[in-house]
Amino acid sequence: MILASASPRRRELLGACGIDVTVLPADIDETRLPDESATELVERLASEKALAIARELTPRDGELLVAADTIVWDESGDVLGKPDDAADARRMLKILSGRTHHVSTGVCVAAFDVRDGWRRSSFVETTDVTFFELTDAQVEAYVASGEPMDKAGAYGIQGLGRSLVSGIVGDYPNVVGLPVGRVLRELDQLAGTDLVTRALGGSHA
Repeated sequence: MILASASPRRRELLGACGIDVTVLPADIDETRLPDESATELVERLASEKALAIARELTPRDGELLVAADTIVWDESGDVLGKPDDAADARRMLKILSGRTHHVSTGVCVAAFDVRDGWRRSSFVETTDVTFFELTDAQVEAYVASGEPMDKAGAYGIQGLGRSLVSGIVGDYPNVVGLPVGRVLRELDQLAGTDLVTRALGGSHA
């Protein structure tokens, strides 16, 4: 499987399901378009990443491709990307403190057939995440750990950031970076594979 993402977390999630991946990150313009909603943005970016990598490949029959993009956004529709620096990370964490926000992952899956070429489908998975009220000392300690710096929304729920979260509604792996259960089912439906059964049985794909 080709993973059009440099995210180690996405690779780990697929690997935990027995999926062997080749990482080919896509370099695209991720600028948000005027009047584009948060979910429209993330689905478009995933689709553009998939298309960018598909154009570069000389695929074999049955080749599978997964591209994804994850964003954190609030009730006003403002997107919180990766922080620029420590001050930006503090700003984001204070925005999220004591509030519920949304984590949306846009996913594009594609399968190659020698007769029909690439077939693809895309979707967005959204999970609601609620933070505890954070003290200034807690924010400072977390920023000092360095963990927020490469994470959308300035936190990683799978790491030290788990202590910030009071609850979630929805898919947990989606917050980590990929709704892997749904991804496998979308690929099974699109390509006629049996990835879910293989993952459940511990077989490598």
